[in-house]
Amino acid sequence: MEQPKIKVNHIETKSVMTKSNTPIGGYSVNPYVGCPHACKYCYASFMKRFTGHTEEWGTFMDVKDWPEIKNPKKYAGQKVIIGTVTDGYNPLEETYKNTRRLLEELKDSGADILICTKSDLVLRDLDLLKEINENSRLTVSWSINTLDEEFKDDMDAAVSIERRLAAMKEVYAAGIRTICFISPVFPGITDIEAIIDRTKDQCDLVWLENLNLRGGFKADIMKYISDKHPDLVPLYDEIYNKKNRSYFEALEKKAEELAKKYDCRFVDNETPYERVEKGHPTIVDYFYHEEVRGTANSGKRNVIHNP
Repeated sequence: MEQPKIKVNHIETKSVMTKSNTPIGGYSVNPYVGCPHACKYCYASFMKRFTGHTEEWGTFMDVKDWPEIKNPKKYAGQKVIIGTVTDGYNPLEETYKNTRRLLEELKDSGADILICTKSDLVLRDLDLLKEINENSRLTVSWSINTLDEEFKDDMDAAVSIERRLAAMKEVYAAGIRTICFISPVFPGITDIEAIIDRTKDQCDLVWLENLNLRGGFKADIMKYISDKHPDLVPLYDEIYNKKNRSYFEALEKKAEELAKKYDCRFVDNETPYERVEKGHPTIVDYFYHEEVRGTANSGKRNVIHNP
């Protein structure tokens, strides 16, 4: 997918720190509004309801300006997630450097910092990341839900899978904890075994999250499946129209079997902070976002009563 032309705005905000309702909890920090990756399945497109943007998601980005974080120690021991509804290392970060500014302000905070990205631009800041890692908890996560560059190009305008993998390897080699975030898992398309096999020697954790289809992008994804993978239409109908969970329930069991195969820990809705022996990443089941949202990474799930 070619990167669309981006309309850039500059906005002022009272604070860049927002309490998070992600499964991990803590604070969400997004140095930008919008994201040039233009992922077809991006749940963050819901942000337009709050920002007033009428442009198509992926074609605009607001560059935030916030008051300096003058008391970073306030976040000591807190989880701070950079990039929950944008990618802090999107291509425009090369120009505006908001994410580097944010890391500079938080580098002595003692916070548990997690960077979520699809980019290798993170390597630009490897010097700063190493400094942060000496005194704080730091983790960098890459979203990788395929090894097929053609499918990747159908889905987003971010850098190639190979560039993401190379960046993960370099950051891991620098002694910084890394995550392979297999998200979203596309039924019948995402090969979690192939991805785990490819990344197990350069990550400490593997996260698994299923594709959730809701809102405006559901029709787009279903049309894509119909056009490009017509053999999968019955499966997607079962999962996303008839609410049949058997596919992902079976995939959970497969993930647990893969954990045994590679001598890895398998945990549910919990991310232990640790460096693991090379080749044995902890595999974390974050399937069913509605069950883990807001649970603060507790290992417990919300009880959902389906009609």
